[in-house]
Amino acid sequence: MSQAEPTVFIVDDDPAVLKSLSRLLRASQVNVVTFGSPQEFLERYDPHTPGCLVLDVAMPGLNGLELQEALRVKGSAIPIIFLTGHGDIPMSVQAIKGGALDFLTKPVHDKDLLKAVEAALEKDRIERQRRAELDDIQERLATLTPREREVLIHVVSGQLNKQIAYDLGTVEKTIKVHRARVMEKMKVGSVAELVRLTERAGVE
Repeated sequence: MSQAEPTVFIVDDDPAVLKSLSRLLRASQVNVVTFGSPQEFLERYDPHTPGCLVLDVAMPGLNGLELQEALRVKGSAIPIIFLTGHGDIPMSVQAIKGGALDFLTKPVHDKDLLKAVEAALEKDRIERQRRAELDDIQERLATLTPREREVLIHVVSGQLNKQIAYDLGTVEKTIKVHRARVMEKMKVGSVAELVRLTERAGVE
């Protein structure tokens, strides 16, 4: 699913703004989907679709900041670029504190918007790649038996087979077998690689 083309989602209650922004982005060969309200976006948004959100602040009903919070609660990490014609400092501070990538005032300059969208799409790409790699590590960890998991923790702490065998109340030969299985299941060729993977997955 993450192989899909990145999409810029635009949410604004002004049809003229939706039309001009989508025309600008499509002219730059960017996929665009527009929404007239935050509610409509929430109903139709698929978090598996890579991309970013260009979001108006002041809208009737649910406003942009409230949509940002609703997405945060849902666990969505989509990068957000805020647009406002009525922005003030507290609003932009709240938006940035909430994780917004940028805060642009209307009428937005084409160059500024395109630059912000490019940065947001790249941020989303990197974050999705990071999450996919973490998921892959977790899947490998899930294939380990409880005893293999114990051996892994001892190995990455720098213990020798003899020490691990003593700590786990078994013989060194058995530890060698477990260790080989751990390396195979984790798809690594060295202890250094194993250490890097477990650190990334937060294994303790």
